[in-house]
Amino acid sequence: MKYMLLTYLDEKVWLAMTPAEQQREMEKCAPHIQSLLGTNKLIAGAPLHPTSTATTLRFREGKRVMTDGPFAETREQLGGYTIIEADDLDDALAIASGFVADSELASIEVRPIVDLSGPVPATPAVDQG
Repeated sequence: MKYMLLTYLDEKVWLAMTPAEQQREMEKCAPHIQSLLGTNKLIAGAPLHPTSTATTLRFREGKRVMTDGPFAETREQLGGYTIIEADDLDDALAIASGFVADSELASIEVRPIVDLSGPVPATPAVDQG
């Protein structure tokens, strides 16, 4: 089953770090990424540019409305994503744990991806592990 790992962090803290500090933080994940590549569990993933580069698109009263930045003001912002193949939720959580390791900088939301190769379920199934 495919899962999306959404990485959230306090963007102000991240942007206050030097490029070398950011690089060291990213390098903590390198062994985990190599392991996932070796087992074909990593499908895709990337960090995102800051929310200041985002544009939110929505339709209101039949018109397209664009807003600079994210829609919601939150303490943590979406900083990146990873798509993985996991046996079940427990496996997905174990994989996600490898990305946060000992860092208190980020949190990861783990969500199953709806399989659209067949009929679309009315309510996405939740893997109870």
